[in-house]
Amino acid sequence: MARSTPASRPRANLAPPLEDAVRERWQPRVREPTRRQATTSTGLVVDVRARFGFTAAPGTTDDARIRHLTMAPPPQYAARLFRRPGIGAGEQQLRAIAAEGLGEMYFRDGGRRAHGLEVESTDVDQFEIDL
Repeated sequence: MARSTPASRPRANLAPPLEDAVRERWQPRVREPTRRQATTSTGLVVDVRARFGFTAAPGTTDDARIRHLTMAPPPQYAARLFRRPGIGAGEQQLRAIAAEGLGEMYFRDGGRRAHGLEVESTDVDQFEIDL
């Protein structure tokens, strides 16, 4: 009697349902601890190349110009970014949250300067978020 051995690869018709089942169960378990860490301690790294301008007090330079910024906004911005997709936020809203976080870190230096400065980003050429 021939002994059966498990297949090293699933049959072609079974591969997609197996991949879906693995993705459905495994991905949330991997993503949740990473999201939790990003929203409470480590934050995200945002890499953006866009035109940044701002409103400021009279006599200051507020002309928008292209900047390439790679920064890690505080974890509360990561929490807002992760919350938004679940409630139907569009890409523009997500970019606005990221711009607000970059404004806090880059332009206002965590609240140490440029109080009341409102940052706006337009002409986004590159936008990446990493954990």
